[in-house]
Amino acid sequence: MLNFGKTTALLLASVALASCASGLSGSAYTRDQARQPEDVRMAVVESVRAVQIEGTKSPVGTAAGTIVGGIGGSNVGGGKGSSVGAVLGAVAGGVVGSAIEEGVTRQSAVDITVRFEDGKLIAVTQAVGDEKFQPGDKVRVLTGSGVTRISH
Repeated sequence: MLNFGKTTALLLASVALASCASGLSGSAYTRDQARQPEDVRMAVVESVRAVQIEGTKSPVGTAAGTIVGGIGGSNVGGGKGSSVGAVLGAVAGGVVGSAIEEGVTRQSAVDITVRFEDGKLIAVTQAVGDEKFQPGDKVRVLTGSGVTRISH
């Protein structure tokens, strides 16, 4: 039987594995985006503000929490108590697993507003990466494969 410490460690490991995803910064690309042409337009940064990108809310965190909570809860008591503990542990584990997944996948981001030469303004939100943006910076606005990103 698993003890509570091992159960918690298993839950955290499951959620951590589920949260492994590439960021949405200007320098992060998916495999599908690599080697694809992008339209490039030059612009000037008008403003930058800090924002948050909400975390993932997939069934993975909930499922992992439910399984681990059910196993952990079944270690409580014996007989009918073990069954009740398993059900309560599964429910609580599902809620906790979902919250952990959302929390560990939340990202700090920036909302960057840029002005093109023709006066048009657009705003792009992307995860904080290795590039820092300030009002007045000349930047490239890259658009392709349904994604727009800003880089120097």
